[in-house]
Amino acid sequence: MSPPFRGGDAGQAFPIYVAVVGGLLFLALAYLAVGQAAVNRNGAQTAADAAALAAAQDRRDQLADAWVETLLDPAHWGEIFDGDVTVDPSCPRADQLAAQNDADVLTCEPLGLLGYRVEVETNESVGASIVPGTEDKHAKASATAVIESLCTFDPADAESKDLLPRLTCEDRDWEFDPKDKDPILPEPQDLFTVHLAE
Repeated sequence: MSPPFRGGDAGQAFPIYVAVVGGLLFLALAYLAVGQAAVNRNGAQTAADAAALAAAQDRRDQLADAWVETLLDPAHWGEIFDGDVTVDPSCPRADQLAAQNDADVLTCEPLGLLGYRVEVETNESVGASIVPGTEDKHAKASATAVIESLCTFDPADAESKDLLPRLTCEDRDWEFDPKDKDPILPEPQDLFTVHLAE
């Protein structure tokens, strides 16, 4: 003879089951929200890094162009390698790179003559549509990129008045003949390095 059906026990277990499942769902949602926020913060930092580097690289390229323009006038080389020349603003390049990383530049400021500090804000909200109330909260991040000259020269280094000073950039020496109509010139990355500041 089978035992009588005990419906009361099943009814008592159901609220516990619902509570456990509800708790697990809440934890899953919380982990998802935290993960989404972390991804958003990482995206903001990536955008800030890219924007700062883009501004600094744009200035580096302009400094390199300015050096090429004054190649035959070494009296101005020092100013260029110190960054002490007037060039076009480089922050528009930061805006472009931030936009490519789904962010907007909040501030872009020159850091002395050879650097930029950029702060960005992501376009996507921190919690996206996962967590109510976070629709208007956006991740922010900042980054600083600096330009460093790789070259040295001595204005008195020319062997004669018909030669320009030797330019030493890291482990390579560049010598230029003013009579050469098509000289081999260093690239911007040979003249300057660009990197994120710690």
